[in-house]
Amino acid sequence: MKKLLALTLSLVLGLALLAGCAGEKKGDLLAEIQEKGEIVVAMEGTWAPWTYMDEDGDLVGYDVEVAEAIAEKLGVEASFVTGEWDGLLAGLDAGRYDIMANGVNITPDRSDKYDFSVPYAYDRMAVIVKGDNDSITKMEDLEGKKTANTISSTYAETARSYGGSVTGVDDLAATFELLYSGRIDATLNAEVTYYDYMAQHPEADLKIACLAETADSVAIPLRKGEETKALREAIDKAITELAEDGTLSQLAVKYFGTDISKAD
Repeated sequence: MKKLLALTLSLVLGLALLAGCAGEKKGDLLAEIQEKGEIVVAMEGTWAPWTYMDEDGDLVGYDVEVAEAIAEKLGVEASFVTGEWDGLLAGLDAGRYDIMANGVNITPDRSDKYDFSVPYAYDRMAVIVKGDNDSITKMEDLEGKKTANTISSTYAETARSYGGSVTGVDDLAATFELLYSGRIDATLNAEVTYYDYMAQHPEADLKIACLAETADSVAIPLRKGEETKALREAIDKAITELAEDGTLSQLAVKYFGTDISKAD
């Protein structure tokens, strides 16, 4: 009886230890990613030159190549999922995606909800208007003006903070359609996105009315918690190495015509 009891206790203890080990492994997102050999990256795919579809229907852009370079450093392949901005954040919250790479600016509100990697890009916010609009020359002039952006974006938050009203849109093309039609007075976006759009549409009658005084830091958001700690540290290391070996600078110049990978 004693031998049977001892054997039973040993079996229970062994199963508990195995379960504990499995639990620890399941609680480490980096280990899970490396075990399956794939990191799932969420992005919009409609915001050139950050993420967009080329003429052949392939997903390309600065964020695409940065994510692929990070994945290579982690020893895995990058798998991309595209969707609308708000859905991407919800998917990240629910664990459907491992990370999000979509020109995401670090803000106090987002930092309360997500852990961020070290920055891999910096951009200034621009207020974009039609060529004949002289009513906006500074951020404070947004008060009472109509703007359009993805509702939960930093750009929308900034417009509201200066007293502007925001119409929700899904992508950049829809934003400019509203601006051309006169249904909005302005839209806020990255300065480099404006220059890329103008390079693709030189006939566009648009201009930058004003710029934010400081640049925003762009980084990779991850779910908070111990589960993502090792992954964040590995991504930080990868980004640091990509900055030091010049990869980020080369990609930035390739897609933006200027090096946005440095704070200055």
